[in-house]
Amino acid sequence: MKNCVGKNINRWAAACLAGMMALTVSACGRTSGNLNLVESQEESRRMVNLYSPMEKTDPNAENTARSAADKTVVMAEERLGINVGYITYTAENYQDRTYDEVALDRARNNLDDIYLLNPDVIQILGEEGKLKDLSDLACAENLRDVVRIANTVDGKLVAIPQEVVAYGLFINKDMFDKYSLELPETPEEFLECCRVFKENGIETPVGANRWWLETFVLAQAYADLYNGGNTEAEIAALNSGESRYSDYMRPGFEFLQEMIDRGYIDASRAYVSEAIEGEGEDFLSQKTPIVMAYWGAANTETAYGNTDFNMLVIGFPSNRGQMPVVPITGYSVGVDAEHGEDAMKFLDVILSDEALQIYAETNRVISPSKNVEVECVPALKPLSDRIQENVYVLGANAGMKMEQWGNICQVVRQLLGGATVDECMEEIDRRQQESLAK
Repeated sequence: MKNCVGKNINRWAAACLAGMMALTVSACGRTSGNLNLVESQEESRRMVNLYSPMEKTDPNAENTARSAADKTVVMAEERLGINVGYITYTAENYQDRTYDEVALDRARNNLDDIYLLNPDVIQILGEEGKLKDLSDLACAENLRDVVRIANTVDGKLVAIPQEVVAYGLFINKDMFDKYSLELPETPEEFLECCRVFKENGIETPVGANRWWLETFVLAQAYADLYNGGNTEAEIAALNSGESRYSDYMRPGFEFLQEMIDRGYIDASRAYVSEAIEGEGEDFLSQKTPIVMAYWGAANTETAYGNTDFNMLVIGFPSNRGQMPVVPITGYSVGVDAEHGEDAMKFLDVILSDEALQIYAETNRVISPSKNVEVECVPALKPLSDRIQENVYVLGANAGMKMEQWGNICQVVRQLLGGATVDECMEEIDRRQQESLAK
């Protein structure tokens, strides 16, 4: 993501990677006696190494709480007779390097077998030929189209996630009801809601941060591209340079500029605010009625899963109505991984329908498998309904030569910093030309 990152682990990684995993998992087969025997047995087991944001410790205790990801890892370890070694971002001294930068370095130097990657890194490494093709894995047969499209580079499926991360607008429905406002479908309706809130003393109707405002832009830019029946041809035109990304993006940037000009977004605060940390308190205290966040934030009490008001999660405004924005993360295997065969077998277990059912039921998320469905929390139903109808835009698509999520994030930050819409469009054109020249 280049500059669109945090000091330690970038916020996108924190939301879409670290948020999927707990920090602790008990070791398989560990007992309190016969330690020498246990160590000999473990030494004889095959090993695969995984680079990710999570920690794995060895607490000699039973009934250790395991995250959804932990459960699937343990399933694979036991089924395949392997040990998974965790190379963790947080365990290393990477204060001046982002998670993505370290992932690129490790994958390029073949330091690990498996990598949990953000969408922009998936695209970069896929284009460099550093990732194995996962198309022949049994688990790949059951993938939703959105996952396959997003993570296919040069005809190769190079990453598969354990969940589909969807972004939406988190709405204080009680505040909308107080002012007799319908939930907005279009950009014009959204602006009207903000006007009413502002005129009734709500200082900042939209709580924003420096990472996720691109969701508004992407929803408006690609509503027709992904839902108009001409997706492949439009992407081909963008990849050839026949079409310009800036023509797609301009309406979304003009929309953000209007929100800034009218005071619906505090641009100076958003420019320096971390995701959820910056706007979360005002949303929970009902000072602001609208924030943007990812699916999982509605499931956890540490974010917005335990509000004192009626909350709904809807799609972003677009000319096709409420539009979810779906970037895809994923597990990948290094093309020259030392333990490549076992790594592929490992992924086939943790990404099987059996494992994904456990994962989805534990985390209550959208599964990448079309065969796995779980009931979401009531607040997420509006967003879930749109996705189940196959109405969404991809916030990241490895089939596009210009990486989307990180690039648009960076240019939106330029807008927050005072750049004009025209200057932002010039920057997008420059980045497109740069991508075409590679």
